[in-house]
Amino acid sequence: MENRRGTIRHTKLRAFEEIESSLKYPFCLNFYDKPPIDDITIEEFETAALDRLRVLAEIESCFARNRSFDEMAEVIKTICKSDRCSLWLSTNSASDKDLDKEREKDHIGHFVLRLAFCRSEDLRQRFVKAETTLFKLRYRWDNTEERQQFLNTRDFDWVLASSEEVQELIPSDPPTTYYKVKWTRVPDLVEKRKVILKGGMAYVPAAEQASIVFQAFQTLLEKALEATAKALPRLDEDNRLVPILDNLSKGFQAGVSSEWASKTEGQEGLTADMIDEMAYKHYPACMRNLHMALRRDKHLKHYGRLQYGLFLKILGLSIDEAVAFWRKAFSSIQDDKFNKEYRYNIRHSYGLEGKRANYAAWSCQQILMSNEPGPGDSHGCPYRHFSTDNLQSALLTMYSDYGLTSQDMPEIMNMVKQKHYHVACTRVFEITHSRQGVKKGEGVGAGESVTHPNHYAARSRELTKEEGKEGDGDVVMQG
Repeated sequence: MENRRGTIRHTKLRAFEEIESSLKYPFCLNFYDKPPIDDITIEEFETAALDRLRVLAEIESCFARNRSFDEMAEVIKTICKSDRCSLWLSTNSASDKDLDKEREKDHIGHFVLRLAFCRSEDLRQRFVKAETTLFKLRYRWDNTEERQQFLNTRDFDWVLASSEEVQELIPSDPPTTYYKVKWTRVPDLVEKRKVILKGGMAYVPAAEQASIVFQAFQTLLEKALEATAKALPRLDEDNRLVPILDNLSKGFQAGVSSEWASKTEGQEGLTADMIDEMAYKHYPACMRNLHMALRRDKHLKHYGRLQYGLFLKILGLSIDEAVAFWRKAFSSIQDDKFNKEYRYNIRHSYGLEGKRANYAAWSCQQILMSNEPGPGDSHGCPYRHFSTDNLQSALLTMYSDYGLTSQDMPEIMNMVKQKHYHVACTRVFEITHSRQGVKKGEGVGAGESVTHPNHYAARSRELTKEEGKEGDGDVVMQG
């Protein structure tokens, strides 16, 4: 047996040396044993992590929606290949791709998120589950030959069981290939009774060989995260990186990626008089709630104005129309008070006053994790911040005209109970846009979940335009 294992190791080493000679990252698959050591910019650091976070967050969404592994594979493949993420890893046969560049970004992103998510047991567990799932998907997508070459470079401490052992334990005709490993290496297969146990060893059929690989990846990552967590307080962290790491961990705690970047400008020619109709047709619950509160109270408190105002800005409302909209909405306030207390802040949010920054609209992460609403506030996320009864009543009031019924509430409230707030919002989107052909599981496109209120609104408008029913008249909202 020693000779056989020695021969196997020699073959592994030779295969690895041949491939390594041409590429820094010779395989799509990676156990992330070694941290990146090259110099990178802050922008590369953040971009690699954000793009990976989008993928991991969508994997979590797939679990929350009980997608099958096949369904998840299609959703994640589409996201990885999208321009918005660009985390698809090409096989070595793709001669037109910069393989090392693709894989370096993947490598960097993994280690940045490892730093961000090692800080609590909950984050570590979620990160391991999502990363292991991503590894399983890539294992499926990889070229068969290249996958085997990768396996040949690692020692998984498995031994090919002899035909005599197999025949004694599992009489079969013809005999099946089995690998021997310590039973602790494959607890999932033991639990599912897919292995034969003898003398502390598990005999794993070749068809289940991948489970040994997946368990090895998971175990290695769990130990690495624990080691990182212990070392983190002693690290001399660059104060430029700490805010990025904090932002990433908050995004993962919220269950959503950090941002949604629209490829297009807002609707051309959007006027203040069109907002009521827009709200009635296309808003997610957070913005519907703000709009209804504004119409009811003729006022919004600071964070409500900020959340809604930036949303309207990205929606396509010009500065002049924004001033007109807010002036009309605050109808109980005198002109002098409006000009003195509110006009400056509106212009400031458009980058026309103060430091003239181009402020972005709040993402789902920011709405969920920042500035929790207090008494009298209308900002925040209804799925998170409303009581169960108030949320159900609000959703039915907002969306009953678009197909949402009380029969849909148990499914949605179960998602809320599990704290998958953006998944609940995505399900509402699917139900209320079923008339435009959106099916369960499709989300806002290609199975993607809602991660930004403006993404919700933009996709809703696209679907209505595709249907050819974009109205011109105003709808007067009630309440």
